[in-house]
Amino acid sequence: MPTSDAEGKDWSLERFRYHLPNTVTDVGPGEGTYAKLFRPVHEGVWWTAVEIHKPYITKYKLKSTKTRRMYDEIHVEDVRESEDHLLHRDLVILGDVLEHMPREDAVALLERIVAAGAWNIFASVPIIDSPQGEVDGNPHEAHLHQWNPDDMDKVLTHFGGTVDSSRGDTLGVWWWTRR
Repeated sequence: MPTSDAEGKDWSLERFRYHLPNTVTDVGPGEGTYAKLFRPVHEGVWWTAVEIHKPYITKYKLKSTKTRRMYDEIHVEDVRESEDHLLHRDLVILGDVLEHMPREDAVALLERIVAAGAWNIFASVPIIDSPQGEVDGNPHEAHLHQWNPDDMDKVLTHFGGTVDSSRGDTLGVWWWTRR
């Protein structure tokens, strides 16, 4: 769904405050959960959204306006086919996204993000059995892979850097940093 469980939000906000990135790409922003959460903490951030489902842009009012800041630029495309420059950011957010693609595609995407030069990656995935099909006419909402938290640890640790994580009852959240 284009929404997210509240688990891990305080934890992720602490890490965002620590790193204070100046450029962010939010992959699959849905209703803009992380822009709403993080933007007030660090106003000067340039926010890019990569959203595969165009109707969400209007439905969730993702475009910035003169009175409300959400995303400075929005790309309607599948991030697996996007230009690498969209991944060369201080932070790439994959909030409840990786479960919507086959594991091998998710790992390849993470590899591309690291290779593109991202300094930080934030990922959130369900860590309980959470079958889901199409939602509101969006076939990209189907869950195609059930992540095991130890597997996510292993994948992110493989890139070197530092990995921090928190596991709730429903969601696991990870913050990888190049440093």
